[in-house]
Amino acid sequence: MKSTGIVRKVDQLGRIVTPIELRRSLGVSVGDPMEIFLEDDKIILKKYETDRTCAITGEILNENVESTYVKGLYLSPRGAEILLKELQSHTQ
Repeated sequence: MKSTGIVRKVDQLGRIVTPIELRRSLGVSVGDPMEIFLEDDKIILKKYETDRTCAITGEILNENVESTYVKGLYLSPRGAEILLKELQSHTQ
């Protein structure tokens, strides 16, 4: 494990603010789900990703569908719409 040299205090509600530099480097945005693990005397946080996460929007919805062309690539309805518009703009 690598130390960052960053120290944060736990507030009254048990929260710790994760520094923006760490969130950026790990691709964690506001509202992203995080998994919490315990390993011996350590608390480990990991960005939660399911196998149904939309590759475009990051949305985790029951409506997400897997691509028939790329195994493991899921699109939400909104992600599919965004992708379609982008593809159409490149073919005109």
